[in-house]
Amino acid sequence: MKTIFDSKTREEVLARINTLNEDSHAEWGEMTTYQMIRHCIKWEEMLLGKTIYRQSFLGRLVGKFALKDMMKDEPAKHNLPTVPSFKMTGHGDVAPAKAEWISLIHEHEQREGLGFVHPFFGQLTADQAGRMAYKHVDHHLRQFNS
Repeated sequence: MKTIFDSKTREEVLARINTLNEDSHAEWGEMTTYQMIRHCIKWEEMLLGKTIYRQSFLGRLVGKFALKDMMKDEPAKHNLPTVPSFKMTGHGDVAPAKAEWISLIHEHEQREGLGFVHPFFGQLTADQAGRMAYKHVDHHLRQFNS
């Protein structure tokens, strides 16, 4: 499975992000392009340790079981629930949001992949974090045909 910590994978992701624009529309779900980008920025900030979350009670109960399913080498399912603090509303300019997202992804070039605590799945190793980060971004780029 691909990982966001691999330079070739990051370049592929960045090329796909660059295809997004104001006219991109979701194949499923309710987010606009801007909301999806902001959602992915929140995810990158979590992965980079810029924002720290604690595992939810429900996550402590079933997160490890759900993580096994999420780590399968296949695209994420459509319309999966999201962490409440990652739900985005409002409108904004896609171009600067996209530039911010790209900048965060470039930060992986200067740092070694680390694990983190996901608000639902719990403590992830660096390998799990990198694979899940790729799977997350791939899911949303597929959502917007990018």
